[in-house]
Amino acid sequence: MPTTVRDVVFVDGVRTPFGKAGDKGMYAQTRADDMVVRCIRGLLERNPSLPPARIDEVAVAATTQTGDQGLTIGRTAALLAGLPKSVPGFAIDRMCAGAMTAVTTTASGIGFGAYDVAVAGGVEHMGHHPMGSGVDPNPRFVAEQIVDPSALVMGATAENLHDRFPHITKERADAYAVASQTKLAAAYEAGKVQQGLVTMATRHAERGWGLATADEPPRPGTTVEDLASLKTPFRPHGRVTAGNAAGLNDGATACLMAEAGTARELGLTARMRLVGYAFAGVDPSVMGVGPVPATEKALKRAGLTIDDIGLFEINEAFAVQVLAFLDHFGIADDDPRVNPWGGAIAVGHPLASSGVRLMSQLADHFEAHPEVRYGLTTMCIGIGMGGTVVWENPHHADAGDWARPATTTDPQEGDAA
Repeated sequence: MPTTVRDVVFVDGVRTPFGKAGDKGMYAQTRADDMVVRCIRGLLERNPSLPPARIDEVAVAATTQTGDQGLTIGRTAALLAGLPKSVPGFAIDRMCAGAMTAVTTTASGIGFGAYDVAVAGGVEHMGHHPMGSGVDPNPRFVAEQIVDPSALVMGATAENLHDRFPHITKERADAYAVASQTKLAAAYEAGKVQQGLVTMATRHAERGWGLATADEPPRPGTTVEDLASLKTPFRPHGRVTAGNAAGLNDGATACLMAEAGTARELGLTARMRLVGYAFAGVDPSVMGVGPVPATEKALKRAGLTIDDIGLFEINEAFAVQVLAFLDHFGIADDDPRVNPWGGAIAVGHPLASSGVRLMSQLADHFEAHPEVRYGLTTMCIGIGMGGTVVWENPHHADAGDWARPATTTDPQEGDAA
């Protein structure tokens, strides 16, 4: 019999506070898998009507799948989190879009009917596993000119993007970065960011036990003058600096995805509906432009245009990459629809985890903006790719039956009745 595609909803998303990678960072001696475990447990604590045995899959992404973020981390994290041994899990890698791909992969399974409920997320402990550590790129990439040598250095690809779009100056990138810091500081001040965080215990042989309750990377009060004098490590007299790019960070995320009817049955709130998604490849030497074709593809498949999108969560790997996206679609640098709480330049970008942060924040924005029907999350991806996911707001007047409020009946009480 033919399979009917089912509505897939985003129920909830959490993350650990993001830390600075390195010996001085708050997660220097904290295990990566323990951060994932904390996120999974946090989801269960926030959604007590979900019986753990109803989770059909756990997909966890990591870019460097070794050490404390190896060993099929989706399965091992599920076991460590106390999920029933009947709940399977797997690991996934699409570099920066790992968590995004964990979501789209499990969502596809839900839409097809293979799952009803899934946990998807990502982790990156860049202090333990710097990007590229342990890899052995095939020499044919360069010897046969398959890619430009700069393609394997993300900062160099951002400099290449400045070359391609010379109107995106360093001054403009710095101004965008300052705005990101300012917006994040305002969101923290208003208590908005904190609602998506789970506290994370930390341990250090010298500093002892601690509790991570807030992000470590932000630099509130940063000015354009502060950024103007920073070094350009990827090119002499370049334009990419530590101030207009995301840093090296540690952190984890996780979210609950479910079939719309199952969510209602279990008393789970559908916070967004997945409308569609797309991934696209680009020249790896300018990987930052990846969100442009990915967004065009996703919108075309969904029967939408950029004018239908009322909110954007764009991962800020580099300011130039975001600005190239905005220019392509005719969106102003300071458009209030874009990253209302700032982005990765301020809050951090622990590679494979970031996709779910974008989604969780978009769900929060939807709640505050019922006039917006559609939003999207998008990001550039190393080795020349982009990924975009389009979402629908349940608070919009035209949202379908999937947006009906979840029942408040305890599933166990309902079974007993």
